[in-house]
Amino acid sequence: MSDYLWVEKYRPKTIEDCILSKDIKETFSQFLKQKEIPNLLLSGTAGTGKTTVARALCEELGADYIIINGSDEGRQIDTLRNKIKNFASTVSLTEDANHKVVIIDEADYMNADSVQPALRNFIETFYNNCRFIFTCNYKNKIIPALHSRCTVIDFAIKNGQKVLTAKAFMERMSGLLKDENIEFDKKVLAELIQKYYPDFRRTINELQRYSVRGKIDSGILFSLSEANTKELVKTLKDKKFNDMRKWVVQNIDKEPASLFRGIYDSMYDSLDSKSVPQAILIIAGYQYKAAFVADHEINMVACLTEIMASCKFK
Repeated sequence: MSDYLWVEKYRPKTIEDCILSKDIKETFSQFLKQKEIPNLLLSGTAGTGKTTVARALCEELGADYIIINGSDEGRQIDTLRNKIKNFASTVSLTEDANHKVVIIDEADYMNADSVQPALRNFIETFYNNCRFIFTCNYKNKIIPALHSRCTVIDFAIKNGQKVLTAKAFMERMSGLLKDENIEFDKKVLAELIQKYYPDFRRTINELQRYSVRGKIDSGILFSLSEANTKELVKTLKDKKFNDMRKWVVQNIDKEPASLFRGIYDSMYDSLDSKSVPQAILIIAGYQYKAAFVADHEINMVACLTEIMASCKFK
């Protein structure tokens, strides 16, 4: 499966191979020179390489590590406790690294009242044997007790580095498409990268999706102009709140009016006819609020949550 998914097949294996801002790459390179890492909190938007960097760091240090998904198994305190305890309390299989490493992905999805405080205790209990690396999209959703026990590294790309990282990613994707024998138009590739930047993972997934046609050309531009509302409708129908929220995060950079319009257009084909009027009123209400709210993401999530809870899908 990993050979089929480009995002895994072409995942960077070293820090040097990761596309990062200069200052961030220098920070991780310094950890490698010291052969030691502190507990880390890596924050930034989706797809910017946080988990990839965490894995590459462990691989280069020769450290035993496990990855726990905070939005899945990490939400259950007993499962989390047993998995960390079993891993941290056993002898390391390698002598290359000073510590084992527990990578907790999407830690901001973990309950801030129960799970996150427990992690604070795990950090202290297993300090002699383990280091923890947390990744999150929203560091303000990580409790202060974890913040204070970690070195926080923000993956936000500064303005001066955006052109350089986008150029490096363009070169990387050009090489990927050549390796996969996919014809491509450089201008179209640049437009796709610009659309999803800095979400490198999303860009690679979209490239693979469009590549089934055998080429990346202007024929995909129409698809690029619209948000993937079919994916959204499925998450609403299945009542998958976390997936819906991820969809919002991936699309919130678009103009709010066009997002609401895309959702509105999709309702006629996906909802039971009796639920369509209710959905329209919900969308209209939140679209009106969009002109005043401070946080458009929260407004959109609230809108979709109400549709998910109130409307009947076909």
